[in-house]
Amino acid sequence: MKTTILKDADATLNGPRAADYGDAVKNHQRIADLWTVILGHKVEAYQVALCMDAVKTARLIHTPEHYDSWLDKIGYCTIGSQCMEAEK
Repeated sequence: MKTTILKDADATLNGPRAADYGDAVKNHQRIADLWTVILGHKVEAYQVALCMDAVKTARLIHTPEHYDSWLDKIGYCTIGSQCMEAEK
């Protein structure tokens, strides 16, 4: 299972979603910029990834067998790490 979910996460990050939404780091920065306006305080791209991971966690509390939410958590952790790397 571990190998499968990691392969699935890689395929998801580098496959259709990348084509649909563009570069993940740039997309999370766009989201952070919008959340900054909405919330009235600075939001960083890595914080978007953390918040989206929390959404997936909340969903998994209700439906822990939902594979896609586990997959998305891996994706958001990966994107959060990429956002931090991009800031260096």
